Amino acid sequence: MASFNLSYLDPKTVTLIGIPGLEHVQFWIGFSFFAVCLLALLGNVTLLIIIPAERTLHQPMYIFLAVLAATDVGLCLAIAPKMLAIFWFASFSMAFDACLVQLFFTHALQGMESGILLAMAFDRYVAICDPLRHTSILTPSVLVWMMLAVAIRATVLVGLLPILIKRLHLFHTTVTAHSYCEHMAVVKLAAEDIRVNKICGLFVGFTILGFDMIFILISYILIFKAVFLLPQREARLKAFNTCVPHMFVFLEFYILAFFSFFSHRFGHVVPSTHILLSTIYLLVPPALNPIVYGIKNKVICKRVVQILLLNSKSQ
Repeated sequence: MASFNLSYLDPKTVTLIGIPGLEHVQFWIGFSFFAVCLLALLGNVTLLIIIPAERTLHQPMYIFLAVLAATDVGLCLAIAPKMLAIFWFASFSMAFDACLVQLFFTHALQGMESGILLAMAFDRYVAICDPLRHTSILTPSVLVWMMLAVAIRATVLVGLLPILIKRLHLFHTTVTAHSYCEHMAVVKLAAEDIRVNKICGLFVGFTILGFDMIFILISYILIFKAVFLLPQREARLKAFNTCVPHMFVFLEFYILAFFSFFSHRFGHVVPSTHILLSTIYLLVPPALNPIVYGIKNKVICKRVVQILLLNSKSQ
């Protein structure tokens, strides 16, 4: 025991260095991430204002979209303040418990976003494959239970991760080459046996992301099968037009998610590339979701234009 530096026994702080290898330019990188966060916050807050106010949007699809927007706002607020403080003000130190809180909210909100994408895929499946029963299947009470299940699943499963980290007491170092507190980045700091943490991380990842991805794929296979059987060309085009935004968001979210997930455990990716892509994975989907879903909806576009015109007139 004497060979270990006692300053790393039950550390009170952790040091986040940002993007390794790009420390000399991360001040400027911070501006691009700030722009993405600002776009995400403006877009999602706009959806959270418009959807409750517009009665024609009180449908399962847009209720799920509002919940997704709230989740994306939470994700930006969980990550961006500390990350930008690192990039702009060299505020590298963070309380260890605060790091675990950020870790929990980051991964829990990711899990919730995955669950909401699954719920949206199920909604599209029912709307296209069984349209006459859509409103009777997705009743308000069913929507509430679906959202509660998504939130409880993410909270309980992700809650295991910081609890298991707290059982670790001895650490090699408290410096992590990351811009936010990511589960495996923190676990790898430990000088103890971390097999339980790795196994639990894999279990949580596959239980949430793997389960959701499989069932989303099944939903879209069934959807496209039903679309190809539609007799009218206009009906097929309308159905495809409805599904394309969902497929875009689905592919973007899960490709980046699994890259980040596997590269930390099994890959040999250049650290700067991994940190940049994992940060993009967290910040870009919240910025793109309002654009992808909002532009396709005439009611949302109309209300956004009305808000902009009112603001320009008031000035």
